[in-house]
Amino acid sequence: MSSALPFRRPGLSRMSGVARREAVAFYLCILPWLLGFLIFFAYPIVRSLYLSFMHYQIGGSPTFIGLDNFTRMFTQDSNFPQSLKVTLFFVLGNVPGSLIIALGTALLLAQPIRGVNFWRTIYFLPSLVSGVAVAVLWSYVFNPQYGLINTLLGYVGIQGPGWINNEYWAMPSLIIMSWWTVGGGIVIYLAGIKGIPKELYEAVEIDGGGFWARFRHITLPMLSPTIFFNLVMGFIGAFQVFDLPLVIGGGQTLGSPNRATLTYMLNLYQEAFRFGNLGYAAALSWVLFVIIMLLTALTFRSSSLWVYYESERR
Repeated sequence: MSSALPFRRPGLSRMSGVARREAVAFYLCILPWLLGFLIFFAYPIVRSLYLSFMHYQIGGSPTFIGLDNFTRMFTQDSNFPQSLKVTLFFVLGNVPGSLIIALGTALLLAQPIRGVNFWRTIYFLPSLVSGVAVAVLWSYVFNPQYGLINTLLGYVGIQGPGWINNEYWAMPSLIIMSWWTVGGGIVIYLAGIKGIPKELYEAVEIDGGGFWARFRHITLPMLSPTIFFNLVMGFIGAFQVFDLPLVIGGGQTLGSPNRATLTYMLNLYQEAFRFGNLGYAAALSWVLFVIIMLLTALTFRSSSLWVYYESERR
């Protein structure tokens, strides 16, 4: 008996060759990104985790010390709790304020008024300015001697506070400065507002509902995924605030006056590049990573209570 030849679909080997060539072309195209990710992202992360368990001074060699960096952080370093407290204060002031200001401004800029594109551009422009330039600009505005705010207050007989030179007003000043760059959030909110079906607003109007009813029952639920996104990104960004306090409180002692602006990232920078404690700075960075991850996880956990996803209701 003659052996039967196995059945082969026409063109199968040719298609396999095409698929292989496409796969090779795909990996060649992503190779630059993959190398950049491994060299400039993955390796520094693994390296910083390794250094967090080392005593490592700039110019020296890493020496394994186990958990001593973390023990020092929680029991000996007075700058750690102070920087964490200052950062939490900034987060609590920056994030809610930025969300409210950005949402309110977006609602105004979503109205069909004349010249609205001009105003959208004006509100977005501060987000394109570097953080250092923003801090320098606002340092003149908040200057207690010749600043714009105290000058205006003086015209009406009010003695303005010390602002950035006063330990009680320095951090509120930074929070107000940070609100100026909410243009990115405004753009995201505008996109979300434009995606809300007009039929929903028309239904509320037919039922006799006014602005508050439309805002409460339509705008807020439909914008909740956008608010959630801005909330998470706001928390992550606020915990890593660096440029504003560096410029405002970057005198002989970082965080001046009296460590009132010593944020977590400023303390990390000081340990790494002023004192040369790279191992301890790596440990600080991983504690910050854990804090941000836990807060992000809690935010995601709470999203089921207040975030409305239309696709999940169908």
